[in-house]
Amino acid sequence: MLRILAVMIVVPSVTFAEDWQALDGAQITAALTGHSLIYENATQQFYASGRTLYNAGQDSWGYWAVRGEQYCSQWPPGDQWDCYDMAASDDTLRFIGDDGSVTDGVLAK
Repeated sequence: MLRILAVMIVVPSVTFAEDWQALDGAQITAALTGHSLIYENATQQFYASGRTLYNAGQDSWGYWAVRGEQYCSQWPPGDQWDCYDMAASDDTLRFIGDDGSVTDGVLAK
């Protein structure tokens, strides 16, 4: 019995962490241009023109761009651009705010 306990203590538990890959500017552009994401309670389309349509019950038009290595968006009537780092895991894209907050969206098929 003591051997079993010792083995259980020595063998680390197996965890299944998601494999997130940081995206650079070119990868962000390729991942978003012409695609749609499905969030928990909304959808968003990213047009090659730089327009984006977010819908969480009603349409909200904004603008998107890649600046350096970040995704950036602007939502009228404001003129401020907010930028986010991005990462990908399979068909899920993650937006990472400066404060560490994350929003995940699944690529629509």
